Parts: sequence; structure tokens; C-alpha cells
Amino acid sequence: MPVKLKSFVGGRWHQGSGKTVTLLNPATEEPLAETSTGGIDFRAALTHARSVGGPALRSMTFAERAEKLQELYEVLFANREEFIELSIENGGNTRNDAKFDVDGATATLLAYVDVGKQLGDRHLINDGESTQIGRTPRYAGKHILTPLHGAAVHVNAFNFPAWGMIEKAAVAWLAGMPVVSKPATSTALLAHRMTEIIIDSAVLPEGAFSFIAGSVGDLLEHLGPQDVLAFTGSGDTAAVLRRLDAHTKQSVRVNVEADSLNAAVMGPDVEAGSETWQMMLNEVVTDVRQKAGQKCTAIRRVFVPPAKLESFSDALGERLEDIVIGNPAEASVRMGPLVSANQLDDVRAAIEVLQGQTTKVTGSLEPEELLGIQVGKGYFLTPHLFRVDDAASAPIVHEREIFGPVVSVLPYEDTGTLINSCAAGGGSLVSSVYSDDRNFSRELLIGLAPFNGRLTHGSSRVAGISPGPGTVMPMLVHGGPGRAGGGEELGGLRGLSFYMQRTAVQGYSALLDKFFPD
Repeated sequence: MPVKLKSFVGGRWHQGSGKTVTLLNPATEEPLAETSTGGIDFRAALTHARSVGGPALRSMTFAERAEKLQELYEVLFANREEFIELSIENGGNTRNDAKFDVDGATATLLAYVDVGKQLGDRHLINDGESTQIGRTPRYAGKHILTPLHGAAVHVNAFNFPAWGMIEKAAVAWLAGMPVVSKPATSTALLAHRMTEIIIDSAVLPEGAFSFIAGSVGDLLEHLGPQDVLAFTGSGDTAAVLRRLDAHTKQSVRVNVEADSLNAAVMGPDVEAGSETWQMMLNEVVTDVRQKAGQKCTAIRRVFVPPAKLESFSDALGERLEDIVIGNPAEASVRMGPLVSANQLDDVRAAIEVLQGQTTKVTGSLEPEELLGIQVGKGYFLTPHLFRVDDAASAPIVHEREIFGPVVSVLPYEDTGTLINSCAAGGGSLVSSVYSDDRNFSRELLIGLAPFNGRLTHGSSRVAGISPGPGTVMPMLVHGGPGRAGGGEELGGLRGLSFYMQRTAVQGYSALLDKFFPD
């Protein structure tokens, strides 16, 4: 029998009523759990978080909150193996992909432990130095950051149930805001178990963490001006959230990470078989294979000089065809299924459209050989590679993100056209430049910066140490302009500002220095 997932709100566990949603193993289609949020009073849940969790967190210094994050890290790390197994079972992840999610979560906690220690025994942040604003230095102004008095509502995506939940929560907790976390229902089993362990540990004060296992119901209708909403998911859903009365009428802050057509660029200096060539090849393969391409940071478009279009496409195609696909519980499997039947249908439909403007190098919508899988079971397809001989003839490559193991290779003629082609994606989370030519690299990095939240530079000097563009770094910002959502998360200390109010204070400079010492 599937287990019943509960929500934790108002300081206790609630089993929802009414219609349930069933969570499946996407490799075998075996039912794993059921959940519902019917009958839950979401207004009361928000009130409890604001009135109980908020004051408790704000009473602590940054250093004291950092100690709580350290304790959470130790509690979660002690259960790492259980989390990995749940990620394989409910997320369709290989063991390595599961570790990528689970270890990303705990690593982010540790990163924000360090931020809290650096901020030390204080309750607010000085944002910059004092500024003389009168005729004499006696009258000055400065900016401070203090925690908002609401709740941080986090709506997370299906692809990273551990990392996505903890990365948002760690920043909010350190800033001094209580968290109401809602994972994507289809892969919520891992996030639910992590929540059980967090609650049982009693590390956090009451009200600091609430968890919704299923639909948000009318939760978002009760957001107020001191609350914030952080969302990761589709651009269509983000548009709906931005039309909420809470946002349009009460200016509730909304941070969005949405669609992204990330690019990888090969410099004209890169020779076949060189370290930089191999680095780029490895990182593209990883982004197609890892989590079956279901990563917001995955490379979707690869730009190469025309003379290397065929050779790089052939090399990439050979590597993709060698990937072993099947039950992710099998040790030799390197790519598992998509997370759901709906996700598989969406990717298949998008591939059919893409095929009309490109040349398929490799890929099958109906894999014939799947290791450890009964015929007809699971949400599988093989990695798909498409080649575009004339970049101008395939606008669909720049218009539609296919959230699966799909990548296209395109030629470029000059740097100006290349930058415009990358920008045609409408805004990205991350793009990569692979080159040992300093002039080309500098021109591309500067040219691509306005269209990306993050850039990575690959070269022979970092070929053995780069984590790849698909790895979100907690000390660097995560987000991007335009279709990527226009939001910004993480970034070390920068991440706290979403959960805090920046206020300008002016007055007698000597008193300001005493009230708000550096």
C-alpha cells in the first residue's frame, strides 16, 4: 500500500482530505505514496509561521541562526543514504544523480553556515558605509537590512526536491524568516522525509518550518505585504503568480526561476581532441544525461565554428549513444526515466516540432533496450541530438526549451552574430564559453553577460577542476533575466536581501555609528 504523506503546518502534522494524488516510481510505474491537502487551513498556517516562527528566528543573531543550520546539516547528512534511495525510487535518478541533489542541499547549508559566522552576533546588516548628506559630517545617512516580519513561501520544482527546498530555506532561515515549503507533488517523497527528520530533530524553533505535501489550495490568496514568494518552475505558472493580488496590490515580493535555453560556445581556436574540446564535450554530455536532462541549468544549444560542426556533432552523438539507460537502481545505468508520463508526453511533442527544422543525429522516442525494465514500463526516451546547418532556419531552437535529454548543435560565422544568437533565447540562467583565446573569451563573456545570470569560462587551465555549468554554486547568484524569470537566488550574502528590508536611516552621524556599528 502506498504511504500517506502529510503536511506540517501550524505546528502539527495534517493528513489532507478529499481527492488524492499518487506518487509513482517513474522507472517501474509502481505507486509509492498518496497525498492531499484538502481541509487544511492555509490562512492559519501562515499566521502561525508569522506570529510564532518569525519572532523566534528574529530573536537570534546571525551567528545563532548559523549554529542551527550547522545542526541541520549534521542531522540531514546522517540520513544521506536514506535520502539517496528515495531520490532513486521517486525521482528516477541514478545514484550519482541522486547524490548531486542530496549533497547539493547539505553543501548549501554549510555555505550559509559560513555566511552566518561572518555576520556574527548581530541582528541586522549594514549595507555600505555612512554617507555625509549635510553641510558637515555631523549629519549622515546609511542603509540597513532587517528581516521582514512575514513568511517566506517557497514553491519548488520536481527535479531537485532536496536541493531546491534546502537552498531556499537555508537563506531565509539565516535572514530571519520562517519558511512554508511546497515541493512539486510528483517527487515530494524525498522532501517529505527530509521534513520529518527536520521536525523530529527539533533543531528549529516552532513555526520556523512548515511543509505542504500537495496542492497549495488558497495559500497564496492569504499572502500579505511582509511575506515573500519564491518560485521555481515554468514560465506559464510564473506569469499566473505575478498576477496575484498579493503581488499587484500589496507588492508582495516574487522571485522567479523559470525556463532557460542555456548555451555553450566553442571558440574558433579549439582543436579537436584538445583539452578544451574534451572539456566541452564532457560537460555537454553530462548536462544531457544528468537527471535525464531535467535541469534548469542544462545546456540546450551548442554553438561551434562551421568547420567543426560535423566533427563535434559526430563526437557528441557517439558519446550519447553509449549512455546506458534503464532502471536507475541498477549500478551500470547512467540515465534514468523522466519523472512522469506528462513530462514524457511534453518532451516527445516538443521533439516532434524540433525535428521539422533540424537534422536528427541520434535519439529514439521508443527505446528498445532498457536495462532492468519490464517492456512497456517507465517514462523513458534516449538522448536526442539535433544538428542545424543554417542557424537562421531553425528559430524553434531559440524559442522552445525541451526539458529532457535534448540538445542542438548550431554553427556561427562571427562573434556579433554569435552573441545575437545566444541572446535569441530570451534570457538564460547560465551560458558557457570554451576557449584558450583570451581576446575571444573576453569579448564573448562581456557580450553575453546582459543575457545571463551566470557565465562559465572553460579552458585548458581549468579542464580538470571545473564542476561544469550545470552545478549551481551557493556563493554565486542563481537566476537570470527575461525568460529565465528575472530573479536571483543564493549569491552568498546577496541572497539574504530578498528576505530583508533595506532602509535608509539619517541623523546625527555619531549616534548612527553607535546604533548601527560596522
